[in-house]
Amino acid sequence: MAVRLTRPRRFDVYVALGSLLGGLLLWTLGLATRPHTEAYVLLPGRWPVLLPLLVMAGCELLRRTAPRTALLIGTAAIVLDTVTQGNLVTILMFTDLMYAAVLYGPPASAHRIPRITGMLSVAGTVVPFAVRREPEALLLGVVIGVVAFAPAATGLIVRNHRDAAEAARLRAAQTALLAEMDRTQAVTAERARMARELHDMVANHLSAIAIHSTAALSLDDPKTSQDALAVIRENSVEGLAEMRRLIGILRDSSGDVEPVAAPTLDGLGALVEGARTNGLDVTLDTAHGTVPAPVELAAYRIVQESLTNTLKHAGPGRVTVSLAQQDGVLTITVTSPYGDRDGPGAPGSGAGLVGMRERAALLDGTFEAGPEDSPDGKVWAVRATLPVHETVEGDTA
Repeated sequence: MAVRLTRPRRFDVYVALGSLLGGLLLWTLGLATRPHTEAYVLLPGRWPVLLPLLVMAGCELLRRTAPRTALLIGTAAIVLDTVTQGNLVTILMFTDLMYAAVLYGPPASAHRIPRITGMLSVAGTVVPFAVRREPEALLLGVVIGVVAFAPAATGLIVRNHRDAAEAARLRAAQTALLAEMDRTQAVTAERARMARELHDMVANHLSAIAIHSTAALSLDDPKTSQDALAVIRENSVEGLAEMRRLIGILRDSSGDVEPVAAPTLDGLGALVEGARTNGLDVTLDTAHGTVPAPVELAAYRIVQESLTNTLKHAGPGRVTVSLAQQDGVLTITVTSPYGDRDGPGAPGSGAGLVGMRERAALLDGTFEAGPEDSPDGKVWAVRATLPVHETVEGDTA
């Protein structure tokens, strides 16, 4: 199997070259870590020192791209260095390989190497002293601790700090992402809110204007045209007032348009009178107590949109609007004749039904609309239930 070689980092090349030159300088000056008269110097002389030095310098090239391989080869080189007169730079390069293996190696190696070197340091301290019973025997464990355990422990500490910093960076990035998602959702919710408000406030008046203007244009009757123009003017004025209210909602407190109070259930009478002016035969039956403002606004808008749809699509006949409150729930029912209308109609987009369903869902209520059979024939029924507990939260505008 082919092994893919990775180019060494530039810094690692500088470390390898600098260490090699430093080791060669010590070798040229004849500075060794131990005299050739030591009993465990199996390869005396100056030349054997160069082999572990060169191998260790080559391992420095792999300190980040292949840290475990570099450490294994470096361990063999340091063992070879112990049977020569030795070179201080070779030992220093081995400590750097130990540090790099923990810092840049896999997580398993990063935790295993300090444990192994720690046990070797303890064993190197206890075993020689137990065998020789001389204080000098303790120095072997100290040397192993300085050369192996200390750089491994240092690498683990640095790695833990680096991982903690990376985790903090990722948490910050995730927090920023969540904040952006929240902002996007808030903008989307606000756009949907304003779309519902704009549709419910204006659609009723524009539908009436469209229907009555069509009637005025299609009938050559001055009285009919006069009545239609009166209705058109009334709906135009009311629609303009609603538009000003919407502009007031969009502006802040420093704007030049003062926001108008949101409609309440007390205004259902005027809403029904306006529907009667537009030609609908509407009866209103309300039996409810005090309800929270969000529920009040949602109920008003559902009735308003239902009357708008009735004006645009319903056939001739009686329209009933009923509000009843029982067991903490406000029930809204609007029924209208279902069938082809005699006069001109107005096109619909379906956004009204979507808006009513959204208003009910925002308050954890229910909404349904569709044709039903009744004693008076087939009717189109709109039914919504809204919880009226004071703990209800949200804005359905």
